[in-house]
Amino acid sequence: MFKLLETQMIVPNIHLVTLEAPAIASEIRPGQFVIVRAEEEGERIPLSVSDWDREKGTLTIIFMNVGNTTGKLASLRGGQNLPTVVGPLGNATEIEKFGTVLCLGGCYGIGSIFPIARGLKEKENKVITVIEARSSYLCYWEEKLEQVSDRIVSITRDGTKGYRGHVDRLPEIIKSLDEPVDRMIINGCTFLLKKGSDASRPLGIKTVVSLNPIMIDGTGMCGVCRVTVGGSTKFACVDGPDFDGHQVDWAELLQRRRTYMPEEVTSMRTSRCEEHVVKR
Repeated sequence: MFKLLETQMIVPNIHLVTLEAPAIASEIRPGQFVIVRAEEEGERIPLSVSDWDREKGTLTIIFMNVGNTTGKLASLRGGQNLPTVVGPLGNATEIEKFGTVLCLGGCYGIGSIFPIARGLKEKENKVITVIEARSSYLCYWEEKLEQVSDRIVSITRDGTKGYRGHVDRLPEIIKSLDEPVDRMIINGCTFLLKKGSDASRPLGIKTVVSLNPIMIDGTGMCGVCRVTVGGSTKFACVDGPDFDGHQVDWAELLQRRRTYMPEEVTSMRTSRCEEHVVKR
């Protein structure tokens, strides 16, 4: 059992949990993920890790409440336990001295881009961090990101902070910099990954995306997380999760992510009915 030390909703629908997992904390590297279960008989879901403390043996995970399992995870409180936390899984993000690196994060990706930006800064890169959100009230961890970034830029769709719009403003942001961008790394929802890759392609910037397909075991055994990259089939759990954003078959990935949408809706409805009956 893995004890939860802290749980909170940091902005609407985005939750943070800090838990004890010393074996994982001692080995995890930027870009890797874990698989968790919110309850003993629950489903396994992959979640990116946003921070860790090797000395204390803790992990910090930021996630969006989008379904039945993430809803149950968000309902837990400090002092309770998770029955399953498996990791570290996946390959760590390649972090070397590239020059100027633009790190783009949206939704839960604002959290998971943090250890990547930190690692890049430790390698003496110039780090430009771009935060994307619908509105300013959905931005978070800006102070933490400022500590590991040379510059923070915000994009909000309603224009309440930074640039107004979406990642189609990236070319404009990049042109405003003093030097060319040598690499772009994107964490967040599939739509953000795709749009960011589309924006960087004409600029010729190598773009690395952390893919988040449906996943079960996380060790390459089930094949559920398969994606097409550069015309070849890859498993996101063992070949990734990082891939060249300009080589991903985005249409296929978006379609596969919708595979179990009806079942997820049914699960959410029935679980709420069960909770209502128990309360009654």
